[in-house]
Amino acid sequence: MIKIGDQLPSIPLRQLVGSTIEEVNLNERIKGKKVILFAVPGAFTPTCTERHLPSFVNQADALKAKGVDEIFCVAVNDPYVLDVWGTISHAKGKITLLSDGNGEFTKAMGLVLDDNQVLGLRSKRYAAIIEDGIVTSLLVEPNPINCNVTCAEYLLGIL
Repeated sequence: MIKIGDQLPSIPLRQLVGSTIEEVNLNERIKGKKVILFAVPGAFTPTCTERHLPSFVNQADALKAKGVDEIFCVAVNDPYVLDVWGTISHAKGKITLLSDGNGEFTKAMGLVLDDNQVLGLRSKRYAAIIEDGIVTSLLVEPNPINCNVTCAEYLLGIL
């Protein structure tokens, strides 16, 4: 599993921009910045939609006031699903939603959630503070149904 002091894996993620799917090299995008990267088990799932993503939407301005340059959300969903989820949740313009459709980034992070009963292979629920590409804080929920140490309010307290 990735740990404090590590650099993010160089696995491309994807984002829908207009009608085009664009590849995102996260390491290049965050160079010289302080960012929050959080991951959800799945778009439109209950905790992710009702608690986790909304916490960052609601606290985006407060996080940026504490020096965060950008907020990213990664999910093992396709870019089209994340685009609709971002629209419905009012995340657009506040949170950058990135697709890890095949789970390659999640596997490289060592944060795979194997929920073979319902969702299949997804991401564990986590949040990381990253400065100039280096992980300075990493919080992983022990139970993916919960959103306690990975919500925006908790991160505000440690920034």
